[in-house]
Amino acid sequence: MERAKYGAAAWAHLTGKLPNPFPRIMGPNAMKYLQEVVDSGLTVNMMGRFERAFAEKIGVRNCIATPGCTPALAVMAAALGGEPGDEIIVSPVTDYGTLMGIIRENYIPVFADTEPGSANVSPETVEACITDRTRAILIVHKTGIICDMDGINAVASKRGIPVYEDACQAVFGKYKGRYAGTLSHAAGFSFDSEKTMGADVGGCIVTNDDAFAERMRFIGQSRAGVQKPHFGRMHTEPGYAYRMPQCTAAICLAQLEIVDENVKRRDEVARLISKLLAEIPGIVPHPIPDYVDVYSSWMLGFSLEPGAFRCTTEEFASQCAEAGIPGAGIASYYLMPDALTFLDKNARAKRYPYSMPPASREYRYGEAVCPTAREFLSRFIRWSTICEKYTDEHCHIAAEIVRLVADANRA
Repeated sequence: MERAKYGAAAWAHLTGKLPNPFPRIMGPNAMKYLQEVVDSGLTVNMMGRFERAFAEKIGVRNCIATPGCTPALAVMAAALGGEPGDEIIVSPVTDYGTLMGIIRENYIPVFADTEPGSANVSPETVEACITDRTRAILIVHKTGIICDMDGINAVASKRGIPVYEDACQAVFGKYKGRYAGTLSHAAGFSFDSEKTMGADVGGCIVTNDDAFAERMRFIGQSRAGVQKPHFGRMHTEPGYAYRMPQCTAAICLAQLEIVDENVKRRDEVARLISKLLAEIPGIVPHPIPDYVDVYSSWMLGFSLEPGAFRCTTEEFASQCAEAGIPGAGIASYYLMPDALTFLDKNARAKRYPYSMPPASREYRYGEAVCPTAREFLSRFIRWSTICEKYTDEHCHIAAEIVRLVADANRA
């Protein structure tokens, strides 16, 4: 079985008529900051400098830097303070990194279905999943399109349930004038090499809750270690050493200095391509809600209208890739109830935490859940190579490729 690839290695085989994110455009001060790390003999606190700069730019009191987005979300889950068997409501269309921390902390993921015609959840689909065991709601801004956070927060506040964001694909996207990641109690970000603010790796968590920030630093960076007089270090809880490396922090700091221009261009590109795709009969671009002021697009996609074409979604995507859209393909693997096969296996076997107790009921995953999300992904085609390198001409080339493939396959 071939292992999954990440970063530049996952893009190395892609060819086509459109730009590839790699090699990445690097901030002009990257070498300067890396040199500081080396010249200091590893004494410079570049991680702290990045944390302060990111917090100031996004407008929050606390930023906790981590080695990646998966560790960021894992630290957030570890700091929640719930009990095994508690439920975390989460989007079904995401990546394993969103779920890893939830699963490792022995919480039970409950997948809210998506809004019709979208990869994102809605206030209504979230509310339908709330039970007396719901401990938190983790919202994923898939592709960079921000969810309806005012509506979701209103649903959660009625029950006193905290809301968190997986903003890994939406860095510096804006919702009604506010940045993604500042719309809830806390949020995780990704700076992995393929992401919008790509470094070598990297991630962070932001929050205005000082006590929660301190707990995340304690659990996530200090391994829950405390000093006992006449003894030394003691570990009061299972903790992690998820600290961002100093060289990663140096690159992240440099990338932060060019992210505004990067995001602005991605927003322009995504909106232009979406407009052009909407003019092609049978093609439905992934909708950008009116409340999204800035679409920090990490991934672009479109859907095929039912019955419009005589080929399958996968065949349509393959033809787009062959015609010049690098990485065009289906996105079935983003449906977590299907992709995380161990969840249903463990639930059916009543393995901890699905044993009763701590679980309060039986759970099932796979085809039994999220029919709207499954139907959406069955007709959805994505390409992950959208980047700040696109010109308007590239946008027209992309739309023309889709038009030609559509015309060749009309029912």
